[in-house]
Amino acid sequence: MKEQLRSLIATAVDRLVADGTLPPDTRVEIQVERARDKSHGDYAVNTAMVLAKQARRKPRELAERLVAAMPQDAGVAGVTIAGPGFINIDITFEAAYGAVRDALEQGPRYGRSNQGADERINIEFVSANPTGPLHVGHGRGAAFGGTLASLLTTAGYDVNREYYVNDAGRQMDILATSVWLRHLELQGEAIRFPDNAYRGDYVRDIAQRLRNSAQDRFFHPAKVVLASLPLDGSEGGDKEDYIDALVSRTKDLLGPEAYAAVVSLALETVLEDIRDDLAAFGVTYDQWFSERSLTESGAVDDALQRLHAAGHLYEADGATWFRSSAFGDEKDRVVRRENGAVTYFASDIAYHLNKFERGHTACIDVWGADHHGYVARVHAALKAFDRPPEQLDVRLVQFAILYRGSERMPMSTRSGQFVTLRELREEVGADAARFFYVLRKPEQHLDFDLQLAKSQSNDNPVYYIQYAHARICSVLVQLREKGLTYDPVNGDRHLTLLTESHETELVSAIGRYPELIEIAAAAREPHQVAHYLRELASHVHTYYNAHQFLVDERNLRDARLNLVLAARQVIRNGLHLLGVSAPEAM
Repeated sequence: MKEQLRSLIATAVDRLVADGTLPPDTRVEIQVERARDKSHGDYAVNTAMVLAKQARRKPRELAERLVAAMPQDAGVAGVTIAGPGFINIDITFEAAYGAVRDALEQGPRYGRSNQGADERINIEFVSANPTGPLHVGHGRGAAFGGTLASLLTTAGYDVNREYYVNDAGRQMDILATSVWLRHLELQGEAIRFPDNAYRGDYVRDIAQRLRNSAQDRFFHPAKVVLASLPLDGSEGGDKEDYIDALVSRTKDLLGPEAYAAVVSLALETVLEDIRDDLAAFGVTYDQWFSERSLTESGAVDDALQRLHAAGHLYEADGATWFRSSAFGDEKDRVVRRENGAVTYFASDIAYHLNKFERGHTACIDVWGADHHGYVARVHAALKAFDRPPEQLDVRLVQFAILYRGSERMPMSTRSGQFVTLRELREEVGADAARFFYVLRKPEQHLDFDLQLAKSQSNDNPVYYIQYAHARICSVLVQLREKGLTYDPVNGDRHLTLLTESHETELVSAIGRYPELIEIAAAAREPHQVAHYLRELASHVHTYYNAHQFLVDERNLRDARLNLVLAARQVIRNGLHLLGVSAPEAM
């Protein structure tokens, strides 16, 4: 209905342009919004106020002319002008109940639109370093990114879900060295394990796989490995210098081929775990993009050469710097170190260029809130390549704090291992985790109550919504048990019997779903869908508690079943978008 009303207002604008009321170059984005106050009609339009300056007329006068120029439409019951020039529109009973018909006829497609038909969007999310299992912080980014991708897809955008694999650089070297040291321990060697190496149990598991593959090939005595190394942190030395020296020793002793095999085993094992973990969480990707591929393909060097040719790089203190301060960043950034190695930032420059060169019209990066200082420098790089920075939308995700009732849960063990996403899923289930993660804006702090997420009560929002779906399914079971019939065609013919306040409110809520999808997609706000579903579930429960659906009067029974089955379809569609199941019994 909203699109239909836009068309009516657009026709009125065209007619006023034709008769000279509006200038010939008039351009306007017509906003049709649900009226917040039902006494103001069903929809409100502010077009007269937007165009008043161009028309050189008072908004209310222009509103009167727009209303006079609107074509007649069977779905419009009345049009009034309010305040400074709002056009308030009431729709007919039949038009409102068209939402019930649409939901039933369109099924899983109800709510889909072509709003983003001309846009290709790349959404990169999670992208945790492949150096260990995902923790609960990554889970929030996964739930937000996966749901946002589904929301945009529903709104007609061409979406590419991407995981950026940081498979190059120092952290992978530290992981490989950690695995190798544990491998030597399994061989009986006494190794003083560095505090800043990777210490999780998963490292021992990878080391065991390495030992099982070809233990002699990777063996070196501990005295050779540790000979002449600098003091580590526990001995008064610098722990970073110590781990870097260990990495260098590992590479020297193993040689390029064996070292590459250790790196490959560690990377593939951790990535396999991450893929499995995310898949069990309902999150999949169209592409896993390798950071290493940027270097191997020459993309990083090419990006730096282009910046150099444009005069945006300079040499200082033996390093190469990007003049990011000239493009809004707080200071300039190093892109190549004194030793000739490129920085992570240099790879990120090449990576974001690559995204746009693949034909994406916009990119969304979902980062942890601790990366907020990184936004300005990436935008600066895009500006240096004459790309509008608004083409990159960075969404920052705050960490989730776990509670069990009123008790705050420790987020890590003594060994420094965070509570994993897998542990959270195993305790509360993927449905509750997905829903609770997207219930608030990602930039807001999230208190995740484990006890509430597992409860089967109306206070648990995901249970409350799923129960609404299951209750409607139970009505069909009761229908069969009572030997009653249901004719959806007859129900459609008698929707006019649904005049109770609970019915009209539920119809209105069903009709808002397609509009909500477009609004939430444009704002990049999946939490709007979660809140809408909770409201819709409230309407269902209230209606279920107040009225009998399986009444003796056939026409009313069929009409009420059409209404609740339409509500069930919308709940199912919305939960599917959020990555949450819609059980038929609870």
